[in-house]
Amino acid sequence: MRSPVSGREGAAAGSPGRFPPFSRLARAAALSAGSDAEEKRSGCSAGQPGAPLPHHGSGGRGDRARPGGALCQYIQASKARDGASPFISSTTEGENFEQTPLRRTFKSKVLARYPENVEWNPFDQDAVGMLCMPKGLAFKTQADPREPQFHAFIITREDGSRTFGFALTFYEEVTSKQICSAMQTLYHMHNAEYDVLHTPVADGGDPCGMEDGEGTPGTKLQRFNSYDISRDTLYVSKCICLITPMSFMKACRSVLEQLHQAVTSPQPPPLPLESYIYNVLYEVPLPPPGRSLKFSGVYGPIICQRPSTNELPLFDFPVKEVFELLGVENVFQLFTCALLEFQILLYSQHYQRLMTVAETITALMFPFQWQHVYVPILPASLLHFLDAPVPYLMGLHSNGLDDRSKLELPQEANLCFVDVDNHFIELPEDLPQFPNKLEFVQEVSEILMAFGIPPEGNLHCSESASKLKRLRASDLVSDKKNGNIAGSPLHSYELLKENETIARLQALVKRTGVSLEKLEVREDSSSNNKDLKVQCDEEELRIYQLNIQIREVFANRFTQMFADYEVFVIQPSQDKESWFTNREQMQNFDKASFLSDQPEPYLPFLSRFLETQMFASFIDNKIMCHDDDDKDPILRVFDSRVDKIRLLNVRTPTLRTSMYQKCTTVDEAEKAIELRLAKIDHTAVHPHLLDMKIGQGKYEPGFFPKLQSDVLSTGPASNKWTKRNAPAQWRRKDRQKQHTEHLRLDNDQREKYIQEARNMGSTIRQPKLSNLSPSVIAQTNWKFVEGLLKECRNKTKRMLVEKMGREAVELGHGEVNITGVEENTLIASLCDLLERIWSHGLQVKQGKSALWSHLLHYQENRQRKLTSASLSTSGILLDSERRKSDASAAMSPLRISLIQDMRHIQNIGEIKTDVGKARAWVRLSMEKKLLSRHLKQLLSDHELTKKLYKRYAFLRCDDEKEQFLYHLLSFNAVDYFCFTNVFTTILIPYHILIVPSKKLGGSMFTANPWICISGELGETQILQIPRNVLEMTFEYQNLGKLTTVQIGHDNTGLYAKWLVEYVMVRNEITGHTYKFPCGRWLGKGMDDGSLERVLVGELLTSLPEVDERPCRTPPLQQSPSVIRRLVTISPNNKPKLNTGQIQESIGEAVNGIVKHFHKPEKERGSLTLLLCGECGLVSALEQAFQHGFKSPRLFKNVFIWDFLEKAQTYYETLEQNEVVPEENWHTRARNFCRFVTAINNTPRNIGKDGKFQMLVCLGARDHLLHHWIALLADCPITAHMYEDVALIKDHTLVNSLIRVLQTLQEFNITLETSLVKGIDI
Repeated sequence: MRSPVSGREGAAAGSPGRFPPFSRLARAAALSAGSDAEEKRSGCSAGQPGAPLPHHGSGGRGDRARPGGALCQYIQASKARDGASPFISSTTEGENFEQTPLRRTFKSKVLARYPENVEWNPFDQDAVGMLCMPKGLAFKTQADPREPQFHAFIITREDGSRTFGFALTFYEEVTSKQICSAMQTLYHMHNAEYDVLHTPVADGGDPCGMEDGEGTPGTKLQRFNSYDISRDTLYVSKCICLITPMSFMKACRSVLEQLHQAVTSPQPPPLPLESYIYNVLYEVPLPPPGRSLKFSGVYGPIICQRPSTNELPLFDFPVKEVFELLGVENVFQLFTCALLEFQILLYSQHYQRLMTVAETITALMFPFQWQHVYVPILPASLLHFLDAPVPYLMGLHSNGLDDRSKLELPQEANLCFVDVDNHFIELPEDLPQFPNKLEFVQEVSEILMAFGIPPEGNLHCSESASKLKRLRASDLVSDKKNGNIAGSPLHSYELLKENETIARLQALVKRTGVSLEKLEVREDSSSNNKDLKVQCDEEELRIYQLNIQIREVFANRFTQMFADYEVFVIQPSQDKESWFTNREQMQNFDKASFLSDQPEPYLPFLSRFLETQMFASFIDNKIMCHDDDDKDPILRVFDSRVDKIRLLNVRTPTLRTSMYQKCTTVDEAEKAIELRLAKIDHTAVHPHLLDMKIGQGKYEPGFFPKLQSDVLSTGPASNKWTKRNAPAQWRRKDRQKQHTEHLRLDNDQREKYIQEARNMGSTIRQPKLSNLSPSVIAQTNWKFVEGLLKECRNKTKRMLVEKMGREAVELGHGEVNITGVEENTLIASLCDLLERIWSHGLQVKQGKSALWSHLLHYQENRQRKLTSASLSTSGILLDSERRKSDASAAMSPLRISLIQDMRHIQNIGEIKTDVGKARAWVRLSMEKKLLSRHLKQLLSDHELTKKLYKRYAFLRCDDEKEQFLYHLLSFNAVDYFCFTNVFTTILIPYHILIVPSKKLGGSMFTANPWICISGELGETQILQIPRNVLEMTFEYQNLGKLTTVQIGHDNTGLYAKWLVEYVMVRNEITGHTYKFPCGRWLGKGMDDGSLERVLVGELLTSLPEVDERPCRTPPLQQSPSVIRRLVTISPNNKPKLNTGQIQESIGEAVNGIVKHFHKPEKERGSLTLLLCGECGLVSALEQAFQHGFKSPRLFKNVFIWDFLEKAQTYYETLEQNEVVPEENWHTRARNFCRFVTAINNTPRNIGKDGKFQMLVCLGARDHLLHHWIALLADCPITAHMYEDVALIKDHTLVNSLIRVLQTLQEFNITLETSLVKGIDI
């Protein structure tokens, strides 16, 4: 027997039979029996532990095993369970005997199935057996509750196509003496074993308790003290099941319940059971789209209806139940997780609840479809599926006793865990909010309240809430007898006012200007259609109404959000076949443009959603179906809704606003359903006597019989629904057409496409449900390994293409196509992938993040080795491992150390969780270009990897692991700032090195120097540098990418002159080193008399292997030091640029600024570099003013600022003499003088070149540069100070220069504070 995990459901087998052209409601009926060990009693089979239960519709072949031996074989086979389950049930190894025998579960099998086979739809015996009785066969006694239990299930094949099963499990008396005595023997063994292991317990109570938590604790103990063959009656589970192509859940449930009622009622039904089953299998057709159908069950009519082709697809599960169980807030969180393809695990004692929640969440996604592993009911024998390193949606049965803490799951970093029975949900970190969530929640809450369902759910609410459940708002509205309640909907709102969720909603919604007070409670539309007499009971109608209302609201959200998606679909230029072959290389949707049109609050969710498999498949589908005939039904419905919205929308279709628009299609959709239910379109043939031999069809009451397979194996030779001569191939295509309501399979090409195309992240679309064998596990895991590798290759490629594409833009090639939000999304999805890889094949799970857990083990191992060895290396690698930075760097290189990087993350107080730490570590390693290297080092500890991982784990597949590390190595080709830009508030140690000139008396310098560092995120205060100290480290809140350094001194002492070569600043966490070239004097009377300078920095690339710096993309600029030094020390040696070169450099500088403003705001680099860098605007204009400047006398330097001051004096004199040529000219001159005076009056000692730089920056900011150039070109001072060939004297050149500078007028230039400190204009 297996380590028991509480068993209730019997395995039922279900196999699709053949559908006639119209196709049938029920594909097949499977019969699986609890035990074949019985003597045949008019075809009835009773239960024995090794066999499944009768199961109606398609079942095992009714093989019969020898009676009592089977049970004993299971005892010996205990404990041999391979694929150690990640789920720890209440019974762990060695405790099997603690589980009383009645609590254990036994292997079930399919007993019979009808029809035996269908050539195009083979019966999957393993899958059906497992899903009918997911926990195997169960025994009970007369003391246990034995109500029949219904549940639906779904079989998803590897190509994604689906078959639905509906199973009813009930209990039958065991009549086999051998089985009863085997059970007695098991009890003796159990009690003996238990006495050995424990001190005797007064009444040998069952430690496991009951499966469904029924009964009181008192009855529990007496119930299982033992099984006494003389006193107790033994029952075994059996299951009947219908397998159908489409999910008509309500109809199938009625069929099964009526069949079960037929065998248990004292009066036999009018006809043999075979007649009813034959009728369902062969004579009840599938209702055509948009029609309803009535057929006969054993005791009463059954109605099913099917939506038309322009309505939402068929969905037959009660949405109401999901909202009652989870509440609106939890449903929304779960819905968001499903849309973003997180791993989702549902947990409940009830199989039907698992199925209802899974099917509801996937149905609400319309028009998108879940593309990954989908197993709403996970059989106990397949718990190793939870190890799957891919997105999945699975349901796990709980025995109602173990709480969440007992559940050990292989990976939880990206897991959404939903405890359905306890109204509880655990979310992955960083879950973005669904767009317009508040208004959306309110709209859904209003509908729920109209049906008397409190928005926070019903399950664990107060008593008043459960009363409310039974109290329908519409009843209140029409209840004239109740004097306290008027006929106004407002008062029914009053009743709900105590509701917490609504109160919270109201507070939040007030800001949006919507008032919840005006909440309208919809009256039942049935009351508006009094003339419509519906043919189903009222409760069923209400379920239909609520379903369609909620689904319409959800569908409307996507219709609004993606109203103009077609504009952004990139249609392939080549034919379908070649597009199909190169699918993975192709971009199919213009994500960047789509996102740039969206309101800002939508971006966190949408940027992630656009990266999902479901969105990619949706767009691929759109590309593959150009014409309407070819179009997938779901896409056709969605597109028609989108077209309608476009017609109704007054606003331009491409302009997006975040204004919430309520759903307007509810009434129409509801009316369609009511009409179908009021007027039944088709009635199927009634069940009738079949051609059976005399004596067949009898059975013993209380036992579901083995049916006559000969009469059920083939359908009628002809009836109006069937053309028997239709070739199988045609039927196959017909079946595919029916499936398109759930899948996207129209033709062979699409079938091939579904399997192969765009399979990012899952070569394994759906693992096969089959009995566990080592070879099956190995094959499944191998597929997982291949899938992970493929996903890694695709992710790295996508990230590189995006990043390099963007950097190419900065060099002027192509268009920009990545936003900060999008880059963050890509990196977050890489972190998710790494978590999935690290949790594949884990031996024992520790902590929520498998990657961080591995790193901690590694850290611990290293520290152990280090303490035992010498302490000299202190966890840092040898010097040979140091990074080489720029050749000129005098700073000692930062050592590469995996452990050190971990410590940096551990020291960040803001990061609280393991998952957060792992993500931060990945970001830091990517920014340092060490991700591949660090992971290689982590995995080089083979002993540790062996200890932590099973043999089949991805990290122990050497070839794949090598390829994986190689793919990650490609990230070193580009620069990421994914750590610096995300952790903006953390403290970072910065290391400063100042390199003075060695030749010119740096050591004699007597003044007190200071420094101030600016970056994209902030600026330090002035930091005093101790005298004669050239290297220091300080901590400061993250400054982001560094842009400028201001350096200066206080001019004290005898020798207050300082020639600084350059300054270097390094971020000690990320290792980014910036060089700020200077090459100028700081001192009165030296150079241009400056006591402080603003230096512009350049990030140095650090390559571990290469010494010289390669060409970087994009080139960051540095301070224009070299040329100026030549000017000031001997101006005549300056490289003479001709006017053409000067014009070109000004054009390039202005062009750089224009491009800067054309990028998305989050992607702009530093404007300071473009203004003051080596090829910046200041430098280019300096060259223009230097051109033709008259050579000064020997030993005296003349600066451009001297010329500007003279021009200022000239204009001020003119103004005093009131000689003003024209008004415009007057304003320009006055402005020019005001700026020059203000700069001269600044308290800063920035020198003449510093003043010129400040003037250009301010002129650019205030759009005055072109005016000033015109002014200076006409100034008489220019004639004195410039030669005739000077650029500023050539009117054509000056006019062209003015035109170029005018292009800056449209931009709002904001200057960094370091550039304009001390100026207040």
